[in-house]
Amino acid sequence: MDRYRDHALKRIALLLSVAVAYAAPAPAPAPATGGDAAPAVAAPDRYGADTAAEILAAGGNAVDAAVGVGFTLAVTYPEAGNLGGGGFATVLIDGRPYFLDYRECAPGSASAGMYVDAAGELVPDASTIGAGAAAVPGTVAGLWELHHRFGRLAWRADLAPAIRYAHEGFRVGPLLVARRDAFAAALHGRTNFLTYFGALAADATFRQPELEATLRRIAAAGPRGFYSGRTADLILVEMARDHGHIARADLAAYRPLWRAPLEGDWAGYHVITAPLPSSGGIALLSMLAMKADLAASFAGLPLNSPQYVHLLAEIEKRVFADRASYFGDPDFYPAPVAQLLDPVYLARRAAEVDLRRPTPTGEVKPGLGEHHDTTHFSIIDRWGNAVSNTYTLNDDFGSGAVVGGAGFLLNNEMDDFSAKPGTPNIYGVVGGDANAIAPGKRPLSTMTPTILTEHGRVAVAIGTLGGSR
Repeated sequence: MDRYRDHALKRIALLLSVAVAYAAPAPAPAPATGGDAAPAVAAPDRYGADTAAEILAAGGNAVDAAVGVGFTLAVTYPEAGNLGGGGFATVLIDGRPYFLDYRECAPGSASAGMYVDAAGELVPDASTIGAGAAAVPGTVAGLWELHHRFGRLAWRADLAPAIRYAHEGFRVGPLLVARRDAFAAALHGRTNFLTYFGALAADATFRQPELEATLRRIAAAGPRGFYSGRTADLILVEMARDHGHIARADLAAYRPLWRAPLEGDWAGYHVITAPLPSSGGIALLSMLAMKADLAASFAGLPLNSPQYVHLLAEIEKRVFADRASYFGDPDFYPAPVAQLLDPVYLARRAAEVDLRRPTPTGEVKPGLGEHHDTTHFSIIDRWGNAVSNTYTLNDDFGSGAVVGGAGFLLNNEMDDFSAKPGTPNIYGVVGGDANAIAPGKRPLSTMTPTILTEHGRVAVAIGTLGGSR
């Protein structure tokens, strides 16, 4: 477990160093549009925030701005912003909630035991490092689908800031260099990562001509500029070079999916959040309900005091026990969502919490009967529309494998499956058979983009990085 502990400590250190997100100044609303909401943007770097402000000022809506930020972060925030990953978007348009699943999916050649050796043990790093760890990317198709359904500006206009940053370059900060160094040290030269990111230097301008060319293909042809043609050819070359599993048919078959968001009520707010294959939405609503059931025990406790943390940890143990047994891709495994969110069930789970003694994790069982890394941005436009978007490469810089000639990193999302049920992944999260690898399946995720409304209007658009932590 040293690897998981070290990984957690690294994450905590990085989160502490970037505790404040960049917020762009809200552009003045154009009177002719009739919008009366105050625009707002939160993004993980100033380039993403500036992109959103630029697009909103040009008359774009929250979806246009989200598309622009998604592509910009693929240039300026390579540790998590991406073309080669995937994610989820919770959206509120004209007062109606939507959820888009553009999570990566397993290649057609994937199998449940693909990362296990003849002795039944996990092959070290096989599901985390190199092109063999990559699932079929969903980001480009997902951002296109968002734009196609709800965008106001031209597709090319939404991509223009990202192309500009790739062409002209952006000034590198010391934190990106520190993350690059830490990740490269762990790779031990096993991928082509430093070929592309070795030149990063603090306060220097970093240009990415290959990534620029890829973005221009996407701007000209939409998802066809990624899932077919030159970019697809380059992905397949990388698969052959680095023992990857993605085939041309996998790229051609990928589609994002619209799903019904999960909804609930809490403290006077209406909560709109992520359904499966995000485990986070069920976990969020479950934890809020159990915390309310234990309100008397939480009363008067200072935030993050020892007793507060104890109670919250006990709630989370029960949520994660259910996650390990019942959660997976809903297109492959029918999870008992209604039962898990039943108020009577959640009250019973809350009543199991010992107010004085921590329950050993191994003793917390599923409650039903038998049967930097990631990044987030939120945008609210002047019409009151909102996008809460979380997308990821999984680990910092994903698999560390860069698609040669295309300039973007590939994810290592195959590690988010249960490569060996009952064995922790890189985040220390245990999964079961419901999240086992299967062709075309989407791995379980903790990403939880969420929108809170009050009296029908957006109150909060929120999400976070950091995986299960």
